This record gives sequence, C-alpha cells and structure tokens, in this order.
Amino acid sequence: MDPYDQKHFTVVDYVIFGVLLAASMGIGLYHALSGGRQRTTQEFLMADRSMHCLPVSLSLIASFQSAVAIIGVPAEIYTHGTQYWFIGCAYILGLFIPAHVFIPVLYRLRLSSAYQYLELRFNKAVRICATLTFIFQTVIYMGVCVYTPAFALNAVTGFEVWGAVLATGLVCTLYTTMGGLKAVIWTDVFQTVVMFAGQLAVIVVGVQQTGGVSEVWRKVWEGNRISALDLNPDPTERHTFWTLGVGGVFLMLSLYGVNQAQVQRYLSSRTEKEAVRSCYMVFPSLQLALALSCVMGLVMFARYCGKDHSDKLATSSRDAMVIYFVMDMLQGLPGLPGLFVACLFSAALSTISSAFNSLATVTMEDLIKPNFPAMTEARATLLSKALAMSYGLLCLAMAYLTHLMGDSVLQVALKIFGMVGGPILGLFCLGMFFPWANSTGAVAGLGAGLTMSFWIGIGSIVTHSSSTRLLPADCRAVPLSENMTAAIQTALSNVTLSRPSGLRRFYSLSYMWYSAFNCFTVILIGLIISFLTGPMKEEDVTPGTIYPLLGKLLCFIPEHLKKKLCCVTPLGQTLSEQERRHHHHKDSNGLAFPAEDGPSQGETDSFLPEAHTPYVEHETAV
Repeated sequence: MDPYDQKHFTVVDYVIFGVLLAASMGIGLYHALSGGRQRTTQEFLMADRSMHCLPVSLSLIASFQSAVAIIGVPAEIYTHGTQYWFIGCAYILGLFIPAHVFIPVLYRLRLSSAYQYLELRFNKAVRICATLTFIFQTVIYMGVCVYTPAFALNAVTGFEVWGAVLATGLVCTLYTTMGGLKAVIWTDVFQTVVMFAGQLAVIVVGVQQTGGVSEVWRKVWEGNRISALDLNPDPTERHTFWTLGVGGVFLMLSLYGVNQAQVQRYLSSRTEKEAVRSCYMVFPSLQLALALSCVMGLVMFARYCGKDHSDKLATSSRDAMVIYFVMDMLQGLPGLPGLFVACLFSAALSTISSAFNSLATVTMEDLIKPNFPAMTEARATLLSKALAMSYGLLCLAMAYLTHLMGDSVLQVALKIFGMVGGPILGLFCLGMFFPWANSTGAVAGLGAGLTMSFWIGIGSIVTHSSSTRLLPADCRAVPLSENMTAAIQTALSNVTLSRPSGLRRFYSLSYMWYSAFNCFTVILIGLIISFLTGPMKEEDVTPGTIYPLLGKLLCFIPEHLKKKLCCVTPLGQTLSEQERRHHHHKDSNGLAFPAEDGPSQGETDSFLPEAHTPYVEHETAV
C-alpha cells in the first residue's frame, strides 16, 4: 500500500474503539453478577423470559445488520445503482408473517429451541437433521462476520488481521459465556446505537465534503445510479423488483421466522404480545438501516464517480472501497474513524454473540438434554457456557477459512443463507400448514431441498454465473466519446452472445431466489412422499403445532369437505378460548398452555419443554 494513502488511527480513535469493547465486556460482567447470576439454563439461554419489546426489537436488528450489511450494501449501490433498495418492500411481509403465524405457534408451545417444534410435530430424527443444518449454516456465516471487520481494519490502518479477529472473537466469546442471553440482548441495544451513529457521521461529513445534497444528487443522477423500477420477470437477473420484493420475502422469513437466533429473542419476551410488538418495531429500524447504507453508497459514488480506488488499498475487493471512503471522508476529524470502525465491530459483535448463544441453546436443547435427561441444572448451565465458548473458538477457525476463500465473501455469505435457510423454512412451513405431512416426508423434503440448494449454489460458484450489468463508471453520462460508444457496443454484443443456456442458465438463478426455490422444493417433495407413505391422521398431530392456514384460505368450502381435507384443527378454537380465559388451560393431552400474561416465577416449570416429552414418545410410537 502507498504510504501516503495509509490512513492511520489517532490516539482518540483507539480510545473510542477500546471504549466500545470495554462497554460490551462491562454489560456482560454486569449480567454475570446481577439477577440470578446465570445459574440456570433458563436464565442463561432464555433470559428468564423477562425481556421487554424495545431491547428485543433492537437486538433483532443488530443480529441481522452485521458488518457484512454495513460494508456490502454501500458497495452494491456504488457498483450497480439503487435497485437493491427495493428489498425494503420485502420487509413488510417478511415481518408481518412471522408476527402473526410463526410467533403465536412457537410462543404458545413454550419452547426454548425452535427445533423442538419439529420434534413435537414430526419426530426426533427431523429435529436432529434441522439442528445440524442450522449449526452448519451459522458456523460458516460467523466466519464471514468475524473476518469482514477485521479485514476492514487491516486494509485501512494496517492493524494486523489476526489481532483483530482474536480481539473480536474473544471479547464476544467472553461476554456471551459470562452473561447469557440477557447480556447478548443488552449489548445488542448498545451496539445498534453505535452502529447508526457511525453511519450517520460518515454520511453527514461525506455530503458536506462533496458539496451539499444537490451536488450529490446531480452526480448520482448523471452517473445513472438511480434505478427505475425493474419489472423484468427473468429469475436469472440478479436484482429486479421481483427477485428483491418477492424472493426477499422468503429470505426474510427464513431469518425472522425460523432462524434460532431470532426465535430465541421472541421466546425471551415476557408475553406473546410483547414478542409480536418487538417484531413490528423491527420494521422502521430495518428500513432506517437500509436507507443509511444505501445513501452512504450514493454519497460514495458522488465522491469518486464510480472509479475503483481499491488498488490504493492492499486488496482488490469492492468492499474495501467503503473503508477507503470512510477513512478519506473522516481524515483530520479525530475520533470519527474510530467511531466508524467501532460501528463495524459492534455490528459484527452483535451478530456473532447472538449466534454463539443460539448455537449453545440448540446443541444443549436438541442434542444433549434429550440424551442425558438426568443431568443436574448446575451441570447443564456449566455445559451451556462451555458450548458458547467452544463455538466461539470454532468460528475463529472459520474466519481463517473465509480468508482463504478469496474476495467475494459477501455474496457467498448471502448464498449460504439462502442455501441453508430456505430448506429449514420449507420444513417449518410443511409442518405448520400441512396437517397431513408426516415425518418421512419431512426428512425426504429436507434432504431434497438441501441437495437442490447445494447443487445450484456450488454450480453457480464454480461456473461464476450471475448476470450482472455493470454501469458506466463515470459521473457524466453524456456526451459519450467515440471510444466509449464503441466499448458499449462491444459490451452489448458480448452480453447477447453470453446468454447462458441449459444447465448454466439454471445455475445463474439469482441468489435472492434461493430461499423461495428451496423452500418450495422441501414442501413439494415432503407432501408427495407423505401421501405415498400414508398421510398423518388428524388425531395423531400434536395439538397446537398446526397453524390453520388452509382452513382460513378455504373459508368458502363447506364444513364436511373441510373435515375431509383435514383443514380444521383444534388449535384455532383451543387457543382463542385460552386467550379469553386468564387461567391455565390444559387440553385433552395434558399439554399446558400458559395464560396470556405469562407465568409467574413459580409456574414456569410446568411449561418447560420436558412437559411435552411423554406426548412425543407416544407420537413416535404411533
């Protein structure tokens, strides 16, 4: 790197950055030493089910807005224009459906791991398959999350990458291990605030240095970066309104509906109402986060007119441009570069900590407790902490692998989300909406979904198929010089020539469609296999595990036909009665439903998942 371009941290920057890490550690220590001192698994993993909706909603954003989003979205806008902004439309349904479909079902069953639902609905095998899938997805994603900010810090300040990775990983592992879910949620709240502050600082200074809002707008408009609504229905186009607005809904559902890291947040709320409210409160903040990232990309474009300055950094990655821009803007303003890097790191810390905690929960609840039912509470809590710790170290190893994978880390991360999150979403939909799906169908569906997703995903990585149209890299769109016209004509003829056909066209499916495609594969195969192996009878389905979607959609069909189609489930009636009463309602199978207000401390025990075990065994026996 050219020494003149090397931007160094000042003392103030290091202080601000240090304060962030120290504050996160402090919150972890506070929760380790206060309250119940994290002595029970219920407190360590579920925050005693006592959280209010505001911290939960901020935590939901923080664990989704990772450093990957903060660096990736501006780089995307800078290179391809504002089309990506339309993913904001997907947030509406992507949060409304979890709030009214997934949260009620999962919350009322009083689970501590989302995958316990799959055992109640199908059997143990399905639950273990889903758990392993989730662990695999999260560990890989964590590697990317740890590596992104460390790489940023290195590109800009020459701070050793592995020093940064170790600092991030260890601070995070420590406060997660000491303070449990409460610490994770409260550090998330603090880190969300830091994150927004960092992005705002960069935008304000950037607009000022580029010459004001009107100047930014003029350059962006002339540079062709404001995208119109692209209604092209071709699923191989990387970003169109359909891929983002419709495909994005499934991506959001797999994140906010069934991802353990998020479900665990909902389940830690005090009441179901608080959980739903926190889901609604995520919406404006997510839109704000998206808007900030997009505006940052546009300001960046106005500043550099699309030129690639990443050669001045030690790397050729587009994402490095964002870091270069930040350091360029905030040079000579002591403290602000530190604030932005702190913002990046806090985004990473919040994502990683929630992942450690959810990985520990899932391993504990789904893989260990069922096999060692006699384990004492103290030992179980100790083991949960050890698990959080060991996953922390495993993710550091993954960061090293990410580093070996090369530059296009960002897209790979999103692809992995679609590839693995989609099939899990399909599995939950199959269980919740289709009463006659059985466990054989569920396992076959999940297998088929994962096979398809890895086939497309790996195929696209190997053949590098994704149809992207690069925009001209200049602020002045007109007039074009002759060589420019010639260059554009050659580019266009190349595009028409290189239209992929056959399998390659299949591989060039936009990565935003992965979730939807894989979800439908699971449902389709699952239903076919279920019907072939004998569909499940209504009386065999555990009460409370079906959401009467078909019953609501087919409301015009006469009752006796509905009964034949098995669309009527006791859930709807049972739960509405249960909401009207304010005492415990035991249904015919002895499953305890909590009252709306949430249980008092002494009552919690009767809702713990152990209460369901006898029923599950009976179901498996059938």
